[in-house]
Amino acid sequence: MQVVWFKRDLRVQDNRALAAAAERGSVLPLYVVEPELWRQPDMSGRHWAFVADCLADLSRALAACGQPLIVRHGPVIDVLAEIRARYPVAALWSHEETGNGWTYARDRQVAAWCRAQGIAWHQLRNHGVQRGLRDRDGWARAWDRFMAEPVVAAPALRPLPLDPGRVPLAADLGLAPDPCEGRQEGGRPAGLERLDSFLRARGESYRTAMSSPLEGRVACSRLSPHLAWGSLSMREVAQATWARQRELQRQSGGPQARWRGAMRSFSGRLHWHCHFIQKLEDEPRIEFRNLHPAYDGIRPAAPDRDRLRAWALGETGLPFLDACMRSLRATGWLNFRMRAMAMATASYHLWLDWRAPGLELARLFTDYEPGIHWSQVQMQSGTTGINTLRIYNPVKQGHDHDPTGAFTRRWVPELARIPDRHLQEPWKAENASEVLGRAYPWPIIDHLAAARAARDTIWAVRGDAGFRERAEAIQARHGSRRSGIARTGRRKPVADTRQLGLPLEG
Repeated sequence: MQVVWFKRDLRVQDNRALAAAAERGSVLPLYVVEPELWRQPDMSGRHWAFVADCLADLSRALAACGQPLIVRHGPVIDVLAEIRARYPVAALWSHEETGNGWTYARDRQVAAWCRAQGIAWHQLRNHGVQRGLRDRDGWARAWDRFMAEPVVAAPALRPLPLDPGRVPLAADLGLAPDPCEGRQEGGRPAGLERLDSFLRARGESYRTAMSSPLEGRVACSRLSPHLAWGSLSMREVAQATWARQRELQRQSGGPQARWRGAMRSFSGRLHWHCHFIQKLEDEPRIEFRNLHPAYDGIRPAAPDRDRLRAWALGETGLPFLDACMRSLRATGWLNFRMRAMAMATASYHLWLDWRAPGLELARLFTDYEPGIHWSQVQMQSGTTGINTLRIYNPVKQGHDHDPTGAFTRRWVPELARIPDRHLQEPWKAENASEVLGRAYPWPIIDHLAAARAARDTIWAVRGDAGFRERAEAIQARHGSRRSGIARTGRRKPVADTRQLGLPLEG
């Protein structure tokens, strides 16, 4: 008996763990609903809703292969022990997972249990992240080689006389109500539709529209949740993108030139997707602690709850920021630039330690991928020691990326009486006192003064003794090989100067 444990690889196509197990004997395809995992502070009902969609589709796909998915509830070790008591289990198969701290600890416990039981646990690579990596030299070339390997077909399976179990509701897991009317649908058919429509129709304006919270909703790939939970494999997406690029190279003309540029940008972001996850794989502590220790204690450990709540609910009095947070709560998605602005504003302007707003965003993003998320949260908070400080001006971002005000007015209808020219700074409107403090709050901070204070504080730390040496060590372990470290104290990019943002932000 070969047990295949599905985790963040909810598909039968290009599932190497499933295919390898099927070559060696009868396969028990297993998904374990772990209540303790879903009680972690970074998990939410919208995550489970997407996973439940994926599990329903996965069960149908496995049934077509010959054996439906087996769903069990409880700690994984208890579930495996029960299976082993009934069947002669020869091996456990899964893909490597770079998850949150809880899954990291759980996997270590599973490994110990397997050793004690004499059961081999085969963990295969799921995407471009490499386990046990010593340094980043040659990482990009290895990524290309891995993605170019053949896509594995779904195997035939022999049926087993087992109760398939059931997929619970979010309430059964004790998850709080999480209304998200705009959430993307999970499952492989939805993922394939997003991939095809992006490569063939929606992606032409990707380069120019990705920074707009309105246009980006269509022009971005929207593949991120399908990659995060594994209804599509990164290899499938990479190879489909390369095929589209080859097709475009054979064509000529204006529209094709736009398409070629869009596909170049998108292909680069596929690399960066795994680049950021690799950081958490190499150093799991970055989910909890500053990457550069010089920033320890720079912000209050206990967050200002009033500021955190206003930021999370979109009630800061900064219209564009509030519109972004409200949109995120309702849809589970936000384009990358707005994600970066939201996190940077929480960290710099509101001076909140990154962990609390990072957890809030983790729960809100349907595409929450721990490796990308915590690496980006720290980068946008200025605590890595190797990245450029990006202190976004939330008012300027509104003018730049919502020039008509359509997005802001959609999500902040309380400002209906504020003229267009003052929409992003309603406190300057002649009728400000009739709206602010009544229908909509006055700004909870002076964003310009807060940005100056944050910039001065963060840069002062970079001049401390020993800062550069530690930054160089961090760069050697985690930085892109296309970047370098600037001289200490100079206000210019310190590392990852070519970083393209959160790859596959949608």
